[in-house]
Amino acid sequence: MHWPLIRLLPKETHFKFVRWALPAAVVSGVAVLASIVSLAVLGLNLGTDFKGGNQIEISTPGPAPIGQLRAALSAMAVKDPQATQFGPPTAAVLRFEPVAGGDPAQAETKITAALVRQFPGLKITGQSAVGAKVSGELFTSCILALAVAILLMLGYIWFRFQLQFGLGAVIALAHDIILTMGILSFLHIEFSMPSIAALLTIIGYSMNEKVISFDRLRENLRKYRKMPLADVINLSENERLSRTLITGSTALLALSGMLFLGGPTVFPFVFAMVFGIIVGTYSSIYVALPVILLWGVNRTGEAEPLKPLNARP
Repeated sequence: MHWPLIRLLPKETHFKFVRWALPAAVVSGVAVLASIVSLAVLGLNLGTDFKGGNQIEISTPGPAPIGQLRAALSAMAVKDPQATQFGPPTAAVLRFEPVAGGDPAQAETKITAALVRQFPGLKITGQSAVGAKVSGELFTSCILALAVAILLMLGYIWFRFQLQFGLGAVIALAHDIILTMGILSFLHIEFSMPSIAALLTIIGYSMNEKVISFDRLRENLRKYRKMPLADVINLSENERLSRTLITGSTALLALSGMLFLGGPTVFPFVFAMVFGIIVGTYSSIYVALPVILLWGVNRTGEAEPLKPLNARP
């Protein structure tokens, strides 16, 4: 008889999570500061979506050979070549950025001529150029969308739990986004529209982790009214630890194949997702909950006094 490996996980754990809250706060503070410095000094490696470039719309006799089109663009004198299917299977959109100092119109003419020769039956259905100003406005709008998403999460958590829960969640979400953007900046990984999609997905995943953590904490606060808050936090996190490990490992396993085998096109998106899931799980325990521990919770109509993070649970 074969037993599932999940049975190897302990049924009960007794980790003292709160005991490590202060060292974790120092680590998080240093990581956030390093990320901000990297973003300020190195900046983001913006893709064509945010820097501007040329766009060519094509149609092919059969299904568009996206991989071959992307390889053909890569072999030409362009930067950040992209090829994606758009609409029917026979249609695709090609995007690229001309090399520095090159003439965008001349580069586009050479590329379209080379594509027509290399792919018999290929037709050019549209051509356009996106300027840096328009791309800059798009980048600003995307960053604003991230900020709005975080503020909406604050309102949701405040409505469902208490204000300190909402502030803990928002601080943790900001922590996750800054660290993810910081690692992309430090490693010079391309930041484009798929990266924005990854950040929004990270916000959703991280918020889901925090809602589950808060829900278990609230349930135990009602059950153990006389137990110190630090002890209730330890108990709640130990109770949901197996669920966190299973959910996180499942998500990482699903993404690991694309991370190593998906190729350079999807690598920035998947890398941001993997890193975001890891820091999102970490921040649920060591960023969001310490804020609640510092603030205290209202169990009997009066707020609990503030307690130092280094207090023994």
